Amino acid sequence: MLAGHNPYLVALSLAIAVLGGYTGLGLAGRILGKTDLQRRALLVGAAGFLSTGIWTMHFIGMLAAPLPVDVAYLVLPTIVSFLICALVVGVSIFFVVGSRPGAFGTGLAALLLGVGICSMHYVGIHGLAGPFAIEHDPLKVLLSVVIAIATAYGALRIFLDPQVGLRLAISAVAFGLAVSGMHYTAMWGMTIVPAGGGHDMAAMGASFQMSSQFVSLVVACLCFFVTAGFLLFLLPEQWGSAEPQPALAAADAAAIGVPPAIDPDPTPMPAQRGRIERIPVQSGGATQFVPVGDVRSIRADAHYTWVHDGNRERMCGWSISEAEAQLDPTMFIRVHRSHIVAMPHVTLVRKEGDAAVVELDGPHPHQAPVSRARVAEVKARLGMTRGGA
Repeated sequence: MLAGHNPYLVALSLAIAVLGGYTGLGLAGRILGKTDLQRRALLVGAAGFLSTGIWTMHFIGMLAAPLPVDVAYLVLPTIVSFLICALVVGVSIFFVVGSRPGAFGTGLAALLLGVGICSMHYVGIHGLAGPFAIEHDPLKVLLSVVIAIATAYGALRIFLDPQVGLRLAISAVAFGLAVSGMHYTAMWGMTIVPAGGGHDMAAMGASFQMSSQFVSLVVACLCFFVTAGFLLFLLPEQWGSAEPQPALAAADAAAIGVPPAIDPDPTPMPAQRGRIERIPVQSGGATQFVPVGDVRSIRADAHYTWVHDGNRERMCGWSISEAEAQLDPTMFIRVHRSHIVAMPHVTLVRKEGDAAVVELDGPHPHQAPVSRARVAEVKARLGMTRGGA
């Protein structure tokens, strides 16, 4: 079966699986910090793009295969294959994003995702109708299942690890390999024999069927849908809105008579600052506490924040202004409207245009942006300018 595949369609099938994985996983990554309605919409979108990527990859692979010219596709098994896939993949993504599981939980989610991929394939394969029968090599069936689950586990582990650079792109490639690797391994173990069996057209003449030409049209439309979703996902969430201008330095503002800026975040400031010793974070469905001395940076995400302790990020229920108010201002500085960093842990400052980037130490070093208005203060705090601390 593999020898006669169209290489261009094989490449297209892999590309569509990767694009669908990138868009679906990207939408899943935006679920935290959203309202209940937004979370539901993003979960549906993530499951929809992932399952569409799986389904479209499968049928592009079928069109690439050297199937008999008189093959047809039964409508009911074809639709059922997509519904099973969407349901199982949706449950898997909900489990991963909702609880941020450890290795064992990620393994269960990968098992679900792999089962969804395999179910889609084998139900779809047995939706083929024609004067032939289909046989499978049991060992290659088992190998295809192992490939689907193992690579799905890799994709989810990379997706959940905030320390991996370009983790969304890498996890999407791993997802594409899970889908296409499983599919083509299964096709390697599939044999079409002259018929007699239950796939004969005459035996299924009463069933609704689709021709290869019609399936090609559906696949072309879905390829456009997946690609369009991928391109739309690349747009930033605030695309089209005006970017706030950086605040003037205090001395410049006083010189031109501009009143002090008011923080747009209405969160009230406590009277005492720097008294907090631990920060509550969410991990594995429970609340944990990170010592303030271990905190490297805090990143805003809607009304929540992500706390980085040098190893990984975990979600915190505080807003960025509340975090700024709770922390010791002699150690922490808000370097950007959405980032706070611990100055003792800064190991590198790199200029980027009028702004800058700082790197924080730890087992897994990471970076945070510095807005143009904060560059001078950061340099002064680090002793990089005359008169700095």
